[in-house]
Amino acid sequence: QEAEIVRTRDPQRLAGCDVVVDVGGEYDPGRHRYDHHQRSFSESMRSLRPDKPWSTKLSSAGLIYCHFGAQILAGLLEQPEDGPVVTALYDKLYENFVEEIDAMDNGIAPAAGEPRYALSTTLSARVGHLNPRWNDPDQDTEVG
Repeated sequence: QEAEIVRTRDPQRLAGCDVVVDVGGEYDPGRHRYDHHQRSFSESMRSLRPDKPWSTKLSSAGLIYCHFGAQILAGLLEQPEDGPVVTALYDKLYENFVEEIDAMDNGIAPAAGEPRYALSTTLSARVGHLNPRWNDPDQDTEVG
């Protein structure tokens, strides 16, 4: 299917979108609204899928993964969505990749107390390195 990606916070433009991710202040999967920025939001993988053990608060990335990850993996692998291969891969990808994104995006530290060293190669840090520096003459964030 063809899809146009629109980057906006304009409520009128968002209202016309089929799927809205990480903006809009609304979590409503029935209407394909996947934002986690409202104060009332506290969903985790466990709260949305009680068969899963992870209690880290979901970011929009985790919400999309929770709702569509198994379906996408099943299509890529040409395996049944509820089969053992897709289930095992879904769990491993969440535990070893997506959960970190959820935690970092929600400001959840990997451990209690002062960290012993800086984590500068997380996915969030790598994406951040693509943004222009504060003193770059070209502040176009789309270039990175």
